[in-house]
Amino acid sequence: MRVPKGIIGAITPFNFPLNLVAHKVAPAIAAGNSVVLKPATATPITSIKLGEIMLQAGLPKGVLNIVTGKGSELGDWIVTDDRIAMITFTGSLEVGRRIKAMAGLKPVTLELGSNSALIIDEGININQAIPRCIMGGFANSGQVCISLQRIYIHKNIVKDFSEKFVSEVKKLKIGNPLDNDVEFGPMIDEKEAIRAKEWIDEAVKQGAKTLIGGERNGSVLQATILTDVTSDMKVIKEEVFAPIVSIVPFDDFEEAVSLVNNSIYGLNAGVYTNSMKNAITAVKEIKAGGVIINDVPTFRVDQMPYGGVKSSGIGREGLKYAIEEMTDIKMIVFNT
Repeated sequence: MRVPKGIIGAITPFNFPLNLVAHKVAPAIAAGNSVVLKPATATPITSIKLGEIMLQAGLPKGVLNIVTGKGSELGDWIVTDDRIAMITFTGSLEVGRRIKAMAGLKPVTLELGSNSALIIDEGININQAIPRCIMGGFANSGQVCISLQRIYIHKNIVKDFSEKFVSEVKKLKIGNPLDNDVEFGPMIDEKEAIRAKEWIDEAVKQGAKTLIGGERNGSVLQATILTDVTSDMKVIKEEVFAPIVSIVPFDDFEEAVSLVNNSIYGLNAGVYTNSMKNAITAVKEIKAGGVIINDVPTFRVDQMPYGGVKSSGIGREGLKYAIEEMTDIKMIVFNT
C-alpha cells in the first residue's frame, strides 16, 4: 500500500503563482501529507489567498502552512529540517543543485530549467506552426520553463518561415497584461530584462543577427528573434527565461535531433513533421522528459507526467505522478 511521507516542503517560483503551487499542494494533501509552502518572494499573495480559501472550504488547520521570505533563509531551513520528509521544488538549476546537495537522504522532486527546442521538418504547413511558435516563445514574456527557445528548421523552408514568423510577431500588442487585448507585457522585474538584453547584445557581438526586437524599455524586453547563432552562445546553451527565440537551419532530420540533444537540459521538445519515420526517430532519440509531436514544447496539461532528464530535474509532476512521488510503498504480509 502507499502511505503518506509526512510533511512535504514545497518551494515554488514566481511565473505561475497559482498553477505551480497547486501542482504541489493538491497532490500532497490528496496523498495524506501536510505541507510547508514557501512561495516565490515576488509573488506570495496568490498562495496566501489560496490558503485562505482552503481553510474556508474545511481544510484542517496545520495541514497547509505558508511561510514567506527570502529563499536563502527560509529555503535552507525547509530543506534541512528533519521534520520535513520530502522537498518538491520548481526553479533554477543553480538552486536545484543546492537543494539536492543539502537534502541528504531526503527525497526530492526537482523541476528545473530548460532551453526547449522545436524541430520543424520539411513539408509541414508552416502557417499552422507559426501561431504556436509565437505562443511558445513569447507567452508570459518567455518566463516559462518550457518556453520555446530554439527552433531547428529545415533549410528549404527556413527563409519562408522566418519572414512569416517575423511578420506575425510584429502584430503582438504590448502593454498592461490586465488589458484583454494585450498579448505581451513586462518581465518579472527590470533586473531580469537587463540580463536578457545583455545576452542578446553578447550574441550579436559574437555574430548573431536580430530579425526583430532586441530592445528594452524598463522591464519590457521586445519579442526577439535571432539567427546566425552558435551552440556556445548563452541564448542557445543556457536558459534565457525571456522572450528570445533563435532560428537555426538544418540539412537532415538526424542532424536536427543531434542539435536538440546538444544541451545540458532535457525537459520538453517539440517536433513538426509529416513523416512517421521521423516522428518515431524523435520519440526514441531525443533525450527529454517529454516529446510533443506536431506542437511546440510549451504544450502541457496538468495530468501529464511532467518533468525532465539531465539538468532539467528529478521526478515527475502531474496529479497521479506527484502522488506517487509523495508517498512511500509499504509492503504488507499476512502469515495465517
